[in-house]
Amino acid sequence: MKAITQKRYGGPEVLEYSEVPVPTPKPDQVLIRVRAASVNAADWLLTRGEPYLVRLLFGLRAPKAPTPGRDVAGVVAAVGSEVSEFAVGDEVFGEVVAGTFAEYVVAPARLLARRPQSLSFEYAACVPLAGMTALQGLRVVAHVAPGERVLINGASGGVGTFAVQIAVALGATVTAVCSTRNVELVRSLGAHDVIDYTERDVTDGDERFDVIFDVVGNHPLSKLRRILTPKGILVLSSGSGGPVLGPIGRLIAAAFQNTFVSQQLRPVTASANAADLVELTALIDAGKVRPSIERSYPLAETAEALRHFGEQHARGKIGISVL
Repeated sequence: MKAITQKRYGGPEVLEYSEVPVPTPKPDQVLIRVRAASVNAADWLLTRGEPYLVRLLFGLRAPKAPTPGRDVAGVVAAVGSEVSEFAVGDEVFGEVVAGTFAEYVVAPARLLARRPQSLSFEYAACVPLAGMTALQGLRVVAHVAPGERVLINGASGGVGTFAVQIAVALGATVTAVCSTRNVELVRSLGAHDVIDYTERDVTDGDERFDVIFDVVGNHPLSKLRRILTPKGILVLSSGSGGPVLGPIGRLIAAAFQNTFVSQQLRPVTASANAADLVELTALIDAGKVRPSIERSYPLAETAEALRHFGEQHARGKIGISVL
């Protein structure tokens, strides 16, 4: 099969379009014929091996998993002996550890759900990681309730576009922050108020929010806390930071401050699971959530897709069309 492979850390230029063996599913896995994948911040960072701290887990000199990619939508081609919930021919989507930038990938059945029928494979592949991050950050971490005031900082990116729609679906009054070129996109997602950060710094305003979902990490914690209500929750979902620790330093500072303030400063890291995929599917089929895709690339041009994501601040998602 054709796959994108990586033998060393670096920029998109280290990715190669290669011929590799088709993987064999373990007893609890399924083999998926990939129809589409999508690019996430995790793919950009792990390709580069940044922050350096992650190399302790993913490989010191080169990634342990030679094929990157986490999001997938496709058709079940084979099932392991212990799998009963899926059969050959089923259309599925989900998030795996690595390997989706390929024509086939194996995945634990417990991480998959049936593809939303209202979405194409391309759109379904843009849901898992970003959608689950937004859902878990707002519903599980922040416990957003109807009528609460929610600020989404970084509303035009992959996670941000989902966060705006999910917060609205949860009944919140949503203020979204983005750049000038993305104002109309974010407004179309249902945001009640859209702030162009090139014209106004939301942290200098007088409005207070019950929940702040920070996807960017471009403001000091002290400034974000200033516009948070006394019992408010700051959800941190930023991959920014230095090349060694990345966002870890910011998260440590947040944990330290938690000890002394009435507000809650809490991180969110997407935990892949089928239950949240099913919940996202319900929101999608109800017309409350839909992925926003800026552009799609064929598998052979994955390196260019990654470059576009990392260097041009893509709005919404970048898709990878495989078959």
